[in-house]
Amino acid sequence: MVEVILIENEKNYIVATVQSWNVDAFYQHVRNWPGKWTLISNEQELSERKIKNIKPRYIFFPHWSWRVPDEILQISECVCFHMTNLPYGRGGSPLQNLIVRGHDSTYISALKMVSDLDSGPIYLKKPLKLIGNAQEIYKNSAEIICQMIENIVSEEPEAKPQKGKPLYFTRRTPQESLLPISLSIREIYDYIRMLDADNYPRAFIEYGDMKIEFFNASIESEESISAKVEIKLKKNSEIEKK
Repeated sequence: MVEVILIENEKNYIVATVQSWNVDAFYQHVRNWPGKWTLISNEQELSERKIKNIKPRYIFFPHWSWRVPDEILQISECVCFHMTNLPYGRGGSPLQNLIVRGHDSTYISALKMVSDLDSGPIYLKKPLKLIGNAQEIYKNSAEIICQMIENIVSEEPEAKPQKGKPLYFTRRTPQESLLPISLSIREIYDYIRMLDADNYPRAFIEYGDMKIEFFNASIESEESISAKVEIKLKKNSEIEKK
């Protein structure tokens, strides 16, 4: 889907995102932003031809699931948003990697995209609390990102090189949503909530040919949590791997 919204200002801008919380936040805020705005929400629409035709001042990537080709990085100034205090936490699955490491807060870093992932210079950072489940955190982050987009558009800040030694995160796989053994009550709660968002593989355990998925968790006491469950028959390919 591509949608263009025009507000008074001669400059063009693009927001490229695939998650519903970012799309919702875009529509809530865009009418207060100056310029002509185009929303792109799938990989095919982000073409070199389209970018050359629009000639955007910035392309913003609040949440994008594909690597942006170098050709596009060279046409326009591309800005992505990473949920860590860069250079700490470069790499995939930042929210989940932060929570399993015990973090209860972080920063969203707005950075200029370069060929080397998450290594570009920083425009600005804003704090984010890691409270609630993943869906709630992502919605809160979408609001903060909209504020950051507005700041960048209005001020056009100079991006400054990252400082410090990088620490890298590894993108998590669906199988890593399997609940580890020997976790505390708090750790089980954190594990469930950090995976509780649309389009993310929920925390689960296996029981025979069944997969038991957990969501909507809450801590009831120091000794118990409650959560909703969904029980699914594992796919044949999963059963055959046993």
